[in-house]
Amino acid sequence: MADLFDSGEAGAQRDHDAANDAPRPLADRLRPRTLAEVIGQEQVLGVEAPLGVMLASGALSSLIFWGPPGVGKTTIARLLAQETDLHFVQISAIFTGVPDLKKVFEAAKIRRQNGQGTLLFVDEIHRFNKAQQDGFLPHMEDGTILLVGATTENPSFELNAAVLSRSQVLVLERLSLADLERLTQRAEQALERRLPLLPEARDALHQMADGDGRALLNLIEQVAAWKVEQPLGREALATRLMRRAAKYDKSGDEHYNLISALHKSVRGSDPDAALYWFARMLEGGEDPKYLARRLTRMAVEDIALADPQAQAICLQAWDAYERLGSPEGELALAQAVIYLALAPKTNAGYMAYKAARRLAKETGSEPPPKHILNAPTKLMEQQGYGKGYDYDHNAEDGFSGQNYFPDGVRRPVLYQPVERGFERELRKRTEFFAKKRIQRQGE
Repeated sequence: MADLFDSGEAGAQRDHDAANDAPRPLADRLRPRTLAEVIGQEQVLGVEAPLGVMLASGALSSLIFWGPPGVGKTTIARLLAQETDLHFVQISAIFTGVPDLKKVFEAAKIRRQNGQGTLLFVDEIHRFNKAQQDGFLPHMEDGTILLVGATTENPSFELNAAVLSRSQVLVLERLSLADLERLTQRAEQALERRLPLLPEARDALHQMADGDGRALLNLIEQVAAWKVEQPLGREALATRLMRRAAKYDKSGDEHYNLISALHKSVRGSDPDAALYWFARMLEGGEDPKYLARRLTRMAVEDIALADPQAQAICLQAWDAYERLGSPEGELALAQAVIYLALAPKTNAGYMAYKAARRLAKETGSEPPPKHILNAPTKLMEQQGYGKGYDYDHNAEDGFSGQNYFPDGVRRPVLYQPVERGFERELRKRTEFFAKKRIQRQGE
């Protein structure tokens, strides 16, 4: 891709605009005018990347841009329309209803009859309900519109399968620190001065932007307006700027991504990583009670009988949080995180439960064997209920070895404990009873 600094005619045009237009936000002034000026997203825009290949072949399909805010979704869509001579129409799913959509489609049909196509950019497309999303299909299929949707949520969960099948999903990524530095240099060129920041403060500014180019430009605009005699350090910058909170939507993708990271770090016996993701969620405003519930689930699902104490630790930490509240109660939850990460792991109980559920569905309504049914009436006794039942406590070693599965179900092995933690002892017990069962059946 070309150098992303303004130069030559593009730079001269921007200077002209700056001199003649009313004051505009820096983010608007620096909006790229060609795809070559877009910073980042090489995985989408590169010569061999999906959009690069589409543009080179002259065959652009409907697209869904999935990525966090401030990474160029709207800008790329606008530039795609420019490079393909399509009329650009932008709507937001938040503010657009069915009557508005009908008007958009009607205008697109008229343009098509006059020989011009329409690139319809739908921001926050996941906000449309199923019926509204279905409304796009006939217009996509007959070529009335080329749909480019933008979403911060996982399209697999939020968009109709029919829309997805007619579109290509392209993932746009958070801008890297190197991308943010290039954007900062571009801003300094437009401002015609360097920011009054020491290198450490400059790095801190990029970290505050958290991969969001638009947020960085807004921060740069604030910093550039300061009148300071000496460049500022990290602490001075932090004092003057409220640190921008890391992106975290408690009902969106980041919520599920971070809880997944926490769960897998616990499962992977990494207390440091587990504490990091736990802290990230708290810093993002997650409800500690939600974390307490998820920690208890981890104890049940991934540790289980390898350390029966783990579940109790989680419930105690949950109770401690309820009694102490914030911020002291979070420490109890953090200690539970550490305990779970370092506890021996097993999913044998979880797998046995799932296997039992599958078997229950497969065997339908098979009745228990009659010998383990009670016979409270004479008729039931005559039917053989309870006949031949061996009371285990009367056996010499407290184990009768009888069959407790339905007569028509072959005995399975559902629970297979591992050689870790307390389940090592349970494995010995299951093997003991299995041998005894075979022995009793042979007698």
